[in-house]
Amino acid sequence: MAAFTVVSYNINSIRVRLDSLLAWMHKTNPDVVCLQETKVQDNDFPEQQILSAGYHVIYKGEKSRNGVAIISKHLPNDIQIGHNNWGRDNEARLISAKICNCTIVNTYIPQGQEPNSDYFQYKLDWIAHMQNYFAERFNPSDLVLWVGDFNVAPEPLDIYDPARLLGRVGYHPDEHAALQNVKAWGFLDIFRQHITEGNNYTFWDYRIKNAVDRGLGWRIDHIWGTEPIARHSVNAGIAKDLRRDLRPSDHAPIWATFNLP
Repeated sequence: MAAFTVVSYNINSIRVRLDSLLAWMHKTNPDVVCLQETKVQDNDFPEQQILSAGYHVIYKGEKSRNGVAIISKHLPNDIQIGHNNWGRDNEARLISAKICNCTIVNTYIPQGQEPNSDYFQYKLDWIAHMQNYFAERFNPSDLVLWVGDFNVAPEPLDIYDPARLLGRVGYHPDEHAALQNVKAWGFLDIFRQHITEGNNYTFWDYRIKNAVDRGLGWRIDHIWGTEPIARHSVNAGIAKDLRRDLRPSDHAPIWATFNLP
């Protein structure tokens, strides 16, 4: 068995936070880091710095918004970008690769704006389309991880005030139903296999003063796996220390470790 650690992190600008990320990776030694909201077009992506640090990297970006990347100690194969040309033109929201015999699908799901907006319906359609994406490409018996910023807190434990915030974007029954439909295809929430308590969040709004210390967060970043990979998971957690940096993202990395056969 070989330990294999996967991280998902909405970095909210890789150019601002790359040095901090690489220092954290040097300390924690993950195998794979999946990034969202890199906020940089491809010709400005800091590829050379990542390669010089000893990692492989694949990426798809946009200027000033969205953007996804996978940084890996291991060579990625079977690289795919986007899903069937579906979605709004030129949005960089999905990238996948096979790494160490496990396919990792990294997504940045649209935030959704307001429940009565067209963009909220786009978010619901985007999530629903992921069920087709997985059904067309994989079987639940395959080693598949679905990670990223889903922009949805699935359960009451995943949000600091579920009664008051129910119906808001990110904790809306329509989002829950759409996400559950994808999960039912064959995914397990790896984090919840190991940590069942509340007050474990990955996102704290910049606009709320001292949100981290006050526990006013949401768990909207996730690592889900099919049963064959989930049964090899041995630990999971959230790296809140990066959220306390001098210039932090509003998210913290979520991670899971597996003993791969």
